[in-house]
Amino acid sequence: MISFDQRFEHLVREALTEDIGDGDHSTLSCIPIDAKGKAELKIKENGILAGMQVAQKIFQLLDPSANFIAEKKDGDEMCIGEKAFRVETRVHTILNAERLVLNCMQRMSGIATLTKKYTDKLKGYHTRLLDTRKTTPNFRLLEKEAVRIGGGVNHRFGLFDMIMLKDNHIDFAGGIEAAIEKSWNYTQIWNPSLKIEIETRNIDEVKRVVEAGKGKVFRVMLDNFTPEQIKEALPLIDHIFETEASGGINLENIESYAETGVDFVSVGALIHQARSLDLSLKAIV
Repeated sequence: MISFDQRFEHLVREALTEDIGDGDHSTLSCIPIDAKGKAELKIKENGILAGMQVAQKIFQLLDPSANFIAEKKDGDEMCIGEKAFRVETRVHTILNAERLVLNCMQRMSGIATLTKKYTDKLKGYHTRLLDTRKTTPNFRLLEKEAVRIGGGVNHRFGLFDMIMLKDNHIDFAGGIEAAIEKSWNYTQIWNPSLKIEIETRNIDEVKRVVEAGKGKVFRVMLDNFTPEQIKEALPLIDHIFETEASGGINLENIESYAETGVDFVSVGALIHQARSLDLSLKAIV
């Protein structure tokens, strides 16, 4: 499996290629190639800081000798007027990296801030918060990292690291029992460590999974169930499987889901409804 660092370096290289193309002509036209400089990240909005390690890695991929001085860390609360870091390196490195660093940190800080609002609602409950695959293409790595920084738990990264049998899989496979059996047989041949999660749409489907999934399924998704329906489903499942509530969960109703005792709630809005926060990278002269 490709490591985080390998995925991250690929992301950065592709993003820099997209941004710089055949050259940063604004910088090349007026800054000597060997000029050294300093810059600092200024915080212009309150929230949860995310992307500090990402910023350091970006600068040091461009210049391994770059001196990165962190004044805060990922997951810290940040306030308007504070400084997050200083960097000392070639001016060309600072200017080449500036927009990528800001795009990553602004987006990640927005996701971490929204995630923290959700996890704060879950304090004192058994239930934990999951993200989803509703992410920006080619930026999932850092969006999911921001969820983790904000206190959430990462669900599967992609289609390759877990089997999740959703409604379309079940319908195309010929029903719940057939989908479970075929998937289980597949894992025994392909990779026995692949876990199987299955979506259910009503109480009858929960009962069918309990009958057909013992020893094969590890988690049941209760999709678009109300809290009252989840309270009805959990005794049927009786801790045979992990449980996940999904669909329509937001800041206003998340506690009512947590009160049921469900193991996880998954919220796509953590990522696709997060708003980027305001940060700026300014030269120190």
